[in-house]
Amino acid sequence: MKKYTLTSIDHFTRYVLGDTAGFNWLMNNGCKEFIATLDAVRDDKKAFQYLIANKHVILAAFVNAVWDDEKAFQFLMKAKAFEWAAVANIINGDDKAEEFLKKIKKENYVLLAHAIQSRIHQDGDYNVSPIGALKNMLNFKKAFKKE
Repeated sequence: MKKYTLTSIDHFTRYVLGDTAGFNWLMNNGCKEFIATLDAVRDDKKAFQYLIANKHVILAAFVNAVWDDEKAFQFLMKAKAFEWAAVANIINGDDKAEEFLKKIKKENYVLLAHAIQSRIHQDGDYNVSPIGALKNMLNFKKAFKKE
């Protein structure tokens, strides 16, 4: 399991919040898997496959745990990836997970959890906006278009 520095977590958080400098830092410092992780959380299947193909199984399990996959959460616990399990739980509304991370002095992960949660809500708001709804309708029709 790859260990990430708190600096890399900070840059991941900055990237999630839309900071270009965070993106550049991740690209230049061997943390492209974080970019794929956010994309996978946002339901990009190719990004999820990237995580699997490049053996970032902890991050792939984290993505699934964000979407309430109990087996993925248990995998994180067995792999002792407690920070990632806690981040997923914070995103899913578990206040005790936030307390746990603060207790072990990993506030950076708390900030990351809230950033990802915010991004998920932002994506949800976009999908129900008039423009987002129209885009989804067009994609839906395209999916069932006969060739």
